[in-house]
Amino acid sequence: MTTATLTTTTVLDVVVPVYNEERDLAPCVRKLHADLARTFPYPFRITIADNASTDGTAAVAEALAGELPHVAAVHLAEKGRGRALKAVWSASDAAVLAYMDVDLSTDLAALGPLVAPLISGHSDVAIGSRLARGARVVRGPKREFLSRCYNLILRGALAARFTDAQCGFKAIRADVARRLLPHVEDTGWFFDTELLVLAERAGARIHEVPVDWIDDPDSRVDIVSTAVADLKGVARVARGLMTGRIPIGDLRAQLGRRPLEPTTPGVPPGLFKQLVRFGAVGVASTLAYLLLFVLLRGGIGAQGANLVALLLTAIANTAANRRFTFGVRGRDGAGRHQFEGLLVFALGLALTSGSLFLLHRFAQPGGTAELVTVIGANLMATVLRFLLLRNWVFRTRPSTVENS
Repeated sequence: MTTATLTTTTVLDVVVPVYNEERDLAPCVRKLHADLARTFPYPFRITIADNASTDGTAAVAEALAGELPHVAAVHLAEKGRGRALKAVWSASDAAVLAYMDVDLSTDLAALGPLVAPLISGHSDVAIGSRLARGARVVRGPKREFLSRCYNLILRGALAARFTDAQCGFKAIRADVARRLLPHVEDTGWFFDTELLVLAERAGARIHEVPVDWIDDPDSRVDIVSTAVADLKGVARVARGLMTGRIPIGDLRAQLGRRPLEPTTPGVPPGLFKQLVRFGAVGVASTLAYLLLFVLLRGGIGAQGANLVALLLTAIANTAANRRFTFGVRGRDGAGRHQFEGLLVFALGLALTSGSLFLLHRFAQPGGTAELVTVIGANLMATVLRFLLLRNWVFRTRPSTVENS
């Protein structure tokens, strides 16, 4: 695809997915239209994708489509941002497909840098990133913490290398989208994360643009339900990648990319062998953790005992898995591995401490209930720890790995 051929057709289709946004829709679309008309040198379209709104959004969308050139309105009978994007992108005749949230939290000055690498053919996918160096973000600490935790989970569970999966400011080349969209199952907020993971695994070139982003205080996104749905999506995609249900090899071939290496760089081959070794280390760590928890609880309380026991066993666990499970020898990278291992420990601490907090908040437990709670939470933390260690902490540095 060349710039010369792009100028004869619609180059860019910017989709604005909306649900019950009759108040904000018109100002957003007018601002976006004025910005594109002033700065974008190629033919463009703005598509309002109304997914089953129950207020006056559909009427506002139709009025805008009749008023402004290069604005179209599409109405879907079922709700879902992912469903709306997939439907509009699949039917679009544009060479580059993009979307942005209706609140325009992202500065529109980033739109040109977002789509330019796709128009030139330099990249296949482009994403706005609030976590990349150079980004300027205004939002509350709660959302910042949740966003960083979510991206850390993606790095561990799905070996993702992009920095921000959730920013509502993305673009993709239409030819790449046609190959990937049939394999994206989510119809809600996890849609673009799933698309990004498939794109990265298929060898698509992903370009990241640091953005200026201001949180919308009137956001209607249910954080808890969205987080649960996202975690379910992560588990589903991870299962699909492990079982081969997602045809990554075929997608790589369709995009003209080389086949995947038979083993993950930075770790010895054999997932089963790693799981057995990790399990042995995990059993020893869990027994040591429980022993320390019981010994310390009487002196510093349940939360203090949990913190100290987890910290000590986390350090030992990282060191043991570094040498025994993943075969990394020598001092090179040891400090980095321990630091990243402590970040994994922080997630484990959040799981166990949160479980203890809920237990004490809604019940009057004894020592047995506390032990059952911390065992269950620690098992969950163990699964997450393996994924993070394998796909993030010890994923690279192949020169330090044993050859056996």
